Amino acid sequence: MKNKKIPWLVRGDIDGFFGLFTDNLLQLMMIMVLCTTVCGFDSKLLNAQVMTGAAVSLIFGNLFYGWQARRLAIKTGNPAMTALPYGINTTTIVAFIFLVMGPVYQKTGDPILAWKTGVFACFISGVLETVGAYCCDWLRKNAPRAALLSALAGVAISFIAMGFVFQIFANPVVAIAPAFLLIAVYSSKINFPGRIPGGMVAVLVGALAAWISRLMGYDFFTPLAEPWEPKLYLPIPVCGDLFEFILSGDGWQYFAVIIPMAIFSVLGSLENLESADAGGDHFPTRSSLLVNGLGSIAAALFGSPFPTTIYIGHPGWKQMGARHGYSILNGIIITILLLVGGVTLVLKVVPLEALLGILLWIGLIMTSQAFQASPSRHALAVSIGLIPCIAAWVLLQVETALQKSGTTLFEVAPKFGDSLYIYGLIALNQGFILTGIILSAICVFCIEHQFLKAAAWCTAAALFSYFGLIHAFTLTEQGIDCLYTLNAAPQFVIAYGFTALFLAGLHYLPKSKPPFSKKEI
Repeated sequence: MKNKKIPWLVRGDIDGFFGLFTDNLLQLMMIMVLCTTVCGFDSKLLNAQVMTGAAVSLIFGNLFYGWQARRLAIKTGNPAMTALPYGINTTTIVAFIFLVMGPVYQKTGDPILAWKTGVFACFISGVLETVGAYCCDWLRKNAPRAALLSALAGVAISFIAMGFVFQIFANPVVAIAPAFLLIAVYSSKINFPGRIPGGMVAVLVGALAAWISRLMGYDFFTPLAEPWEPKLYLPIPVCGDLFEFILSGDGWQYFAVIIPMAIFSVLGSLENLESADAGGDHFPTRSSLLVNGLGSIAAALFGSPFPTTIYIGHPGWKQMGARHGYSILNGIIITILLLVGGVTLVLKVVPLEALLGILLWIGLIMTSQAFQASPSRHALAVSIGLIPCIAAWVLLQVETALQKSGTTLFEVAPKFGDSLYIYGLIALNQGFILTGIILSAICVFCIEHQFLKAAAWCTAAALFSYFGLIHAFTLTEQGIDCLYTLNAAPQFVIAYGFTALFLAGLHYLPKSKPPFSKKEI
């Protein structure tokens, strides 16, 4: 089929563009707000580095996936081929802000160091995603779905849902209506006239409530004070800063967060490819995943600390009638917005609280999907995987309360005693995402009567404890420090070692059938 028979843009592409653009814009607004409040970034750093780096990755991926869909449409003679949606992953935004950059800023008060740490995390994540393109089959076979989803659900219900639901109820006039409207629209799956995205409607309702209350004389919303001036921000490579930071070794302590997030991104992207395949759009796996990883590397090389990924939602865009043009159009428009600092302008009109409903929804849906997308018999494993993440969130609340009261965890920890087993809480906090995956995986294989595999995961936990990836710490006057050394957490090495031996022993007991039929884990 000749190129001229397949138009570059159709009516469905316009609908798809508005949906994907709104989704991308909301992610970028969250980045601006959370990086400012949690990581101390100023507008110059955000507009000149973070947003331009994001622009590079977004234009790169959107143009590729649009071109990929058009090429396959021409090759197969199928003009209805819909491009894979692409953007910045919300889960990764929250994880990298609250679990990587936020702790660095809280400990050092240095936003530049926090930013460099995030860029490092993004780069390593991109490298791991690129490697994952060549070993995705191994990952799918050896990482139980319940294990990966439970750890992320733990982050969702604690750091996302619990943290922001407090803020919603602290400013109910502006925040509650958009939050419940968004939950109502997304859960009922109703459509607004003209296919206006539900997220956009919820944000507009919040903005309307904020401005009406302001006109009535209430101070529930204070617009962003920083002036917006039209200015062109060109992408600036940060390769020197990045590789200098890599050589310093300061960022390697966050591998316990980076590795699980990279694995989740690869497997999530793979599932989205399968979703597209089920809808009749057959995209090559390796090249699609490879560009996904290269997009994250490009983001880091130009100063963005946020990896990109193939989005969920391909069936929805296809149902709208979107083809390849919506991806190309989104890449161009979102890039222009970022290069002129347009997100700052949007935030002068839209209050932060109007966005919190989206974060709450994401937290709730990720938690529920961990149970729904895993086999029902693995519900126990999902529940166990939540515990380390919840422990990490509780520890954050304890530390915050102590800091606000003028003391430190170092001073108070010995006084807790049996009232709060604070050292156990800290041990669970160290490498908590990795710990959640491991505990859940062990439980999955026990449920399936695959005790040797359970023992293997337990042995991995002993090795991680030995090298300090999980559970190891030292408590100092400056806070909790990771401990990366040989035999870093000997008590846990011994505990996991004994457990592995006992689990292996269960394999040799008289065999009995599992209480359920064996299915893919």
